[in-house]
Amino acid sequence: MLIKTILNKVHKLKSFVYQDVKLGFHQGSEVFDVTVVPRKNGHAICSGCHNPAPGYDRLAERRFEFVPLWGIRVFLIYRMRRVQCKTCGVKVEQVPWAEGKKELTKVYMQFLAGWARKLSWKEVAKTFNTSWEKVFHSVEYIVEWGKAHRVLDNIEAIGVDEVAYQLGHKYLTVVYQIDRECTRLLWIGEERTEATIRQFFTFLGAERCQRLKYVCSDMWKPYVKAIAEFAGQALHILDRFHIVAMLNKAIDEVRASEHKQLQADGYEPVLKKSRWCLLKRKENLTEKEEVKLSTVLQYNLKSVRAYLLKEEFQVFWDYVSSHWAGKYLDRWCKRVMRSKLEPMKKVAKTVRRHRPLILNWFRAKKAYSSGIVEGLNTKIKLTTRKSYGFRTYRCAEIALYHALGKLPEPEIAHRFY
Repeated sequence: MLIKTILNKVHKLKSFVYQDVKLGFHQGSEVFDVTVVPRKNGHAICSGCHNPAPGYDRLAERRFEFVPLWGIRVFLIYRMRRVQCKTCGVKVEQVPWAEGKKELTKVYMQFLAGWARKLSWKEVAKTFNTSWEKVFHSVEYIVEWGKAHRVLDNIEAIGVDEVAYQLGHKYLTVVYQIDRECTRLLWIGEERTEATIRQFFTFLGAERCQRLKYVCSDMWKPYVKAIAEFAGQALHILDRFHIVAMLNKAIDEVRASEHKQLQADGYEPVLKKSRWCLLKRKENLTEKEEVKLSTVLQYNLKSVRAYLLKEEFQVFWDYVSSHWAGKYLDRWCKRVMRSKLEPMKKVAKTVRRHRPLILNWFRAKKAYSSGIVEGLNTKIKLTTRKSYGFRTYRCAEIALYHALGKLPEPEIAHRFY
């Protein structure tokens, strides 16, 4: 079977034909040079208005890299025509296999981007004997095409959070769609400021913002303020994960402080190696940790009181009615404020301040939480780890949209991967 026959089978060109195929050399390696010519009855298409236009002149040959065959690079060679368009003036024609001044064909960019989902960009470049920059530009092309063609209507639930993508407190604000039928990355912004989250709501538009029914986020003030302003009609649900994390942090502070005090006073180090006994859930404890916990609970310690308050708080999540959950929360906060445990009192004050937003989890029938968001954040960390970190914000943005955006892709006649 001739290579021309294979190309016509997998990548047939409208208004163009493959004239001949030669084995040649380019940049020190063997390549297939495939000459492309327009059909005799074909009309050149203006790249400005996309309408047929009469020819003006022809430019020098250009090389467009195609999907390699048997490890040998393939180039489509074509002399671009310029057209005399009535609307746009003199323009270079539009060809179906490439876009603008890009050196790679659309099919090859989609091929590289497909492998970039499975491997790191560096590994893709090494595997297919190309450069990291070409892989990046391929992924960038697919991402930008997908963003331009994705549907953003009928979004009812979103999750807002921040993730670190570089050392030195470099954060990204990420917004996910967390509807039951669709979970995907919607938007990425640099930093975690109020201005950043405002950019998202501007991007989404006032009409789509008013259609939102549920918004999940943590207690970060810029997020809370912007959500109240742009999506005030939505049920704003605060993240359970961060509330539990605050409780664990408070218990750890009480334990560490008390352990130092016991050592300084010359008492037996009862709290030594007891950190995870107090922080873990009972069902996750090992046998040794269970024994240690039962030993610690025999003493009248501040750490034990803090641990018991945390265990009491777990009952709060079992309620169904927001009214009765609120009653229980108020009683728990009163007990904490009387406990004389400053780290725990700090948590109680924060919980009281955000009480209505915490109770929204029950009003939403426990259907939405930031658990989905934390799961997607884990995928972001995996993508970052696979790339060994990102040198620039642009790289991070492109990689994360590509991995988590569920973006549509251009249709092709044949998939090469």
